[in-house]
Amino acid sequence: MTLKLSQVMSTLQTKREDLVTFDDRSRDSLNLYRTALQEISSLSHETILQSLKGIDSEQRSAEPLEPLGDWGYWVKPFGKEWENREQSLAWARDRITNIATMAVDGSQIYPSKDISIPIALVQVGWYENFHTDDGQYQKDVAFDIMTPSELRVNNSGEPVDRRVNMRRFEMEVEHLIAYMEDHAFCETCLAFFDGSLVVTFAEAFDIETRQHYIRSVSRLIEASDRYQVPLIAYIDTSYARDLMGLLRCLRPTLPEAPSLVDASLVGKYMQWGDRTPLFRCRRPGILTDYPGPIANQIAFTYLKAHNAAPVRLEMPVWMVKSNRYEQILDWVRCEIIIGQGYPYAIETADQTAVLTTEDRQTFYRLLQEWANQEDLKLRFSRKMMSKARRR
Repeated sequence: MTLKLSQVMSTLQTKREDLVTFDDRSRDSLNLYRTALQEISSLSHETILQSLKGIDSEQRSAEPLEPLGDWGYWVKPFGKEWENREQSLAWARDRITNIATMAVDGSQIYPSKDISIPIALVQVGWYENFHTDDGQYQKDVAFDIMTPSELRVNNSGEPVDRRVNMRRFEMEVEHLIAYMEDHAFCETCLAFFDGSLVVTFAEAFDIETRQHYIRSVSRLIEASDRYQVPLIAYIDTSYARDLMGLLRCLRPTLPEAPSLVDASLVGKYMQWGDRTPLFRCRRPGILTDYPGPIANQIAFTYLKAHNAAPVRLEMPVWMVKSNRYEQILDWVRCEIIIGQGYPYAIETADQTAVLTTEDRQTFYRLLQEWANQEDLKLRFSRKMMSKARRR
């Protein structure tokens, strides 16, 4: 049955006052923060650092890794404009030719209640673009099948889908680490991680699950440092509030404003290619569970990549100390230009990894054929068989 548009509009109208009140409060808080940002960004870098000295490092949310007193509203202008896409592509080609960019993404088929044996499939796809004149690239997939013991189906208190997501995350990290190992000390390559190195989402999970994600990203950060391969974690829609927290440290009278995020704070003042200074992430919470040497090794910046809010880029702190970050950030801009608003490497890795409805049906058919061959009593529900016939 189709959605009844008249009922939707009527219900929205009855909820209008609540939505308007929320929007007004958010706007008022945002204006307060922007005023504070304007004032603080006019202070010298030394004054800001002096103000932070009396605040515990684990409560600062962020620490500057670049001077903050040089740019209004903490926005560093990119300073380039093009009249058309051809000009921007020419700029990108001039900087990224013969630079290899690589990304990994994953997909999965969760266990189905319509199959008598719990089983899942996890697939990761990767794409490496060498940016050569002849268009050379590599892409491939790898997969894993998770059995009932790996899914821990006997543990009724743990959602099975969570184990699948954990395995997918682990496989994505493993392939990035393998790439870095194979390209150790490469000065002409860049690895993309689609997601954040600060796994705040894991705070909602049990200790074992939380530690699984922390171990994975910690290994990734360590590998980037050990092999000196640049790593950019790309978050297209970020809900991080690290700059908001830093401003509250410097101006304690500011309201908490939980609905506001960093991207909305600085985005108003940015043109394409602009970025914020680089900061060290000091977010309270999950980072206290990271291994000591890793907890303070994540840097971030916000970059204007398209017409929407700026994206968040995270990287290991060694990249900042190496003084190569400006060149690497230009490589990121090039990828965004080629991908028309989104890094082409990540987009293509996603297309490579995705499992379609046809793939799902093929997997179930092969599973059934194999089960018959092995004399396993695998049963599919009538509901699944009915859907298969209709489709």
